[in-house]
Amino acid sequence: MKFYICIKQVPDVNAPFQIKDGQLIQDTDRNILNAYDASAVEAALVLKEAHNCEIEVVLIGPEKAKETIRKTLAMGADKGTHIITQYDNQLDSYAYAKILAAFFKEKEYNFIFCGKQAQDTDAGLTGSMLAEMLNLPYSTNAVGLERSDNHLIVKRQGDAGQEIVEVTSPGLVTCSNDMNDPRIPSLKGIMQSKRKPVETISADDLESEISVDTLKTTILSYEEKPVREPGKKFEGEPEEIAREVARLLDTAENVI
Repeated sequence: MKFYICIKQVPDVNAPFQIKDGQLIQDTDRNILNAYDASAVEAALVLKEAHNCEIEVVLIGPEKAKETIRKTLAMGADKGTHIITQYDNQLDSYAYAKILAAFFKEKEYNFIFCGKQAQDTDAGLTGSMLAEMLNLPYSTNAVGLERSDNHLIVKRQGDAGQEIVEVTSPGLVTCSNDMNDPRIPSLKGIMQSKRKPVETISADDLESEISVDTLKTTILSYEEKPVREPGKKFEGEPEEIAREVARLLDTAENVI
């Protein structure tokens, strides 16, 4: 059984940043593996240890993102593919899905794993779009995985509780960061990762037809999150407070 894991290098959310003239300024040296993707890699590694599977990671990003691929190889993945694009900072979910769909078009695999969302945009759309483009059955927000013959039994977190879904091969699963605690690479794993193959290809060679003119969304500017107004404190007898709250909900908030 072969797994492909789609990973992304994202800014460290704990790193300082500022917004100046509508532009987001971040510490470019504080980039990490997306936490949701790390959980997807860990889930695949657990299946590999139990069933002797093959794991390849795929990353779209600039040259410096190769260090993130090496981290997943140090965790235990077998090989990596680095898709380099000149539009990295401008790509939206649709663009990532189109590039990945072009990459997977001629590939053979049992399952593609993606993180549920990326820490930088929190869009959570690439996995579902990719499944649609590849015409694959898929399940989202997985918090548990088990192999059953050539299928995966997915425990996913739904709006009203957990659901159990069977996904047939080939298929796609997006993984929650609540699924597991990704392992920290050992010194042995780090040394072995340096000898594992990483193929580098250009997004322009994949015939994905993606350019700045074909993006579905464009970021115009950034701005600070509005300051939340302080809550209103009520004093008096409970009946008086209840009447005042009901009045405000009716007249000020128009929710009654």
